[in-house]
Amino acid sequence: MNIIKIFGHYLDQPILVTKFAQKVPVLVSAAAGGVVAYDVYNTPKDNRKNRLMQNGLTMFGAVASSLLAGRIIAKLFHTAPKIVNLKTLKKTNNNYINDFYNKYRIDEQNRKILDKAKNNILNIEEIKTIYKNFQTKEEKELLNKLIPEPENITSKDIFSEIGRLSVFGLIPVLGGILGGIAGDCIAGNNYRERIPNKIKEGAYQYLANIFLCNIGAGAALGILEKMNIKSKSARALGMVSGIILTGIIGGSAIANFIGKKVINKCFKSGNIQDKDRKPEPLDICLHSDDIATVAVMSGLRWIEPCLPALYSISGYRAGTGYRGRDKDFTPPSALSENPV
Repeated sequence: MNIIKIFGHYLDQPILVTKFAQKVPVLVSAAAGGVVAYDVYNTPKDNRKNRLMQNGLTMFGAVASSLLAGRIIAKLFHTAPKIVNLKTLKKTNNNYINDFYNKYRIDEQNRKILDKAKNNILNIEEIKTIYKNFQTKEEKELLNKLIPEPENITSKDIFSEIGRLSVFGLIPVLGGILGGIAGDCIAGNNYRERIPNKIKEGAYQYLANIFLCNIGAGAALGILEKMNIKSKSARALGMVSGIILTGIIGGSAIANFIGKKVINKCFKSGNIQDKDRKPEPLDICLHSDDIATVAVMSGLRWIEPCLPALYSISGYRAGTGYRGRDKDFTPPSALSENPV
């Protein structure tokens, strides 16, 4: 077994995924706090209080909603949480392994590794050893129970998951916008002037960086299935290509069209940027969440805890009303007598 597959099994250990998921709220919150602190530090001293209020609440709205999104969609879609409780997980592992001991004989080396797997994370060398030594049907079944194999998904699987994952991405965008509006209100500035660009940026982030990418991945895989292409590498490349075409290219065009033809007409006042929002390096990097989404649907469980961090970025940009680096556009922070 090659080292890449071994490393994949190491990352997909449910105990490791659960422990990582438990640390995500702290890690994401710390990173978010650092971003806000850096921004406030680089703001003139007489405006720092307002800047802290605005960006702090925007970031809080984006991060808090992204961390709660998993629980919200579990209730909306009546699905079980993707991350299993650690105590339950350890009990399940113990049952699997003890049942295996009762039925089959096992040597000391493998037994030592399995005993550790009951309650702890195996290291890469232990993963390599156990997968090399366990070759019978029963042994492989046990390994698949302890570390489930990634699935070879179909376009139907993707489209069945699009609803859940699209709502997952929408919640942080809405949270960021609401947090940004609350921050503007409390800071005492004319918050109504900023709302249009928050909504336009939110539409851009959601359509270009989240929703349409899922559609593109599913459509691309459907085409490959019609062509009877079964190579996993070809299918992965096709899905990534679908993400790029529908997200970076198609998503940007659709979001800009909606911004001009719908959102602008809904607001008669405000400092509204009417120029097209162009994809930037960070927007392109944000498509890693779409590739992560494909991986999640493929059964790579270690990636799902990363989604709140990735979606928080979209939520934060929406909440600040960011509309790109346009020298002709007056940023929302310059719209009041007391700019921040």
